[in-house]
Amino acid sequence: MTSARAYDAIVIGVGGMGSATVYQLAKRGLRVLGLERFRVPHEMGSSHGITRIIRLAFHEGPEYVPLGLRAYELWRELEERAGEQVLHVTGSVHAGVPGALAFESTLRACREQDVSHEVLTSAELSARFPGYALPPEMSAVVQPQGGFLTPERCVESHVAVARGLGAEVREDEQVLDWEAFSGGVRVRTESGVYEAGSLVLTAGAWAGRLMPELAEVAVPERQVMGWYEPDDPALFASSRFPVFIVTMDGDEYYGFPEFGVPGLKLGKFDDTGVAADPDALDRTWRTEDEEMLREFLRRCFPQAAGRLLRMAVCMFTNSPDRNFIMGKHAAWPQVSFAAGFSGHGFKFSSVIGEIMADLAERGETRHDISLFAPSRFV
Repeated sequence: MTSARAYDAIVIGVGGMGSATVYQLAKRGLRVLGLERFRVPHEMGSSHGITRIIRLAFHEGPEYVPLGLRAYELWRELEERAGEQVLHVTGSVHAGVPGALAFESTLRACREQDVSHEVLTSAELSARFPGYALPPEMSAVVQPQGGFLTPERCVESHVAVARGLGAEVREDEQVLDWEAFSGGVRVRTESGVYEAGSLVLTAGAWAGRLMPELAEVAVPERQVMGWYEPDDPALFASSRFPVFIVTMDGDEYYGFPEFGVPGLKLGKFDDTGVAADPDALDRTWRTEDEEMLREFLRRCFPQAAGRLLRMAVCMFTNSPDRNFIMGKHAAWPQVSFAAGFSGHGFKFSSVIGEIMADLAERGETRHDISLFAPSRFV
């Protein structure tokens, strides 16, 4: 058993949020330990899938835009430090029926926060991007700065740079429990006991296991993604096909151009309300999963509704209001946590890392995170 060792901060969970936190702490010269129960990166949680959408205006609310702006800056910083591109600008489309809440919320966020955008009809969108064939009653908010991140490379790059700055990241080491005491924290794993001045919990779908207060408000849910073979792959190349979110009949779908592997990638924010056990998740795809996605393609992207090339299963960890949960522990201010990212958090992970490092280092952050206060659920 490894004897207790002192760090300035310990980060539990080194996925999207945790890897960025480890990097930010190491960049400040702190002695930081990251603990990850799987490998870095891995496909057991939410920080994978080859591509993840990034954009500046969000139907979740204009409060997210300042965080998005800072996230872009930090992704560019990471690219410079790591010497690798992780952010790919393709433009982004948010389509729906004008007057519908999601469409109007995105448009309002663009206008209120002065985000570059234009509104196109379905016909205008198809003329510019021939892979799109949305129903004629739809319109689209197009953001030229939108695009995608490569999540596995984001995590690996954050960790690699952090290690270069002196951080210690231990993989395949599961945390068993933790405790706080006056002046610090103690974390027990399968391999050892570690002490630090502060603790950051960024454990994703496992957040409720490590902090019972989160079990009812950060709830894992099974999600599926599919990659489909287009009739003409050139129409769905990243140079000709923006990432998209389409709201249709009350459902929300998202997709990407071909990148990394063949095929258009498609997913649905499938809000079933059924909690998943992250340690016993059904990771096999079902016929109904595939048909759900294919029916949408037939209606909106018929030229991409070809052969299924691959399917993947992942998890969202949803909060009751679908806003993030971030803050300090009510009883132990040296403990902070981030959870409940509800399927729209990865794009922000670079700035979430900065926020969590702020809380761990000095107990406050310059970023406005009042929307995400855990106290809203008390």
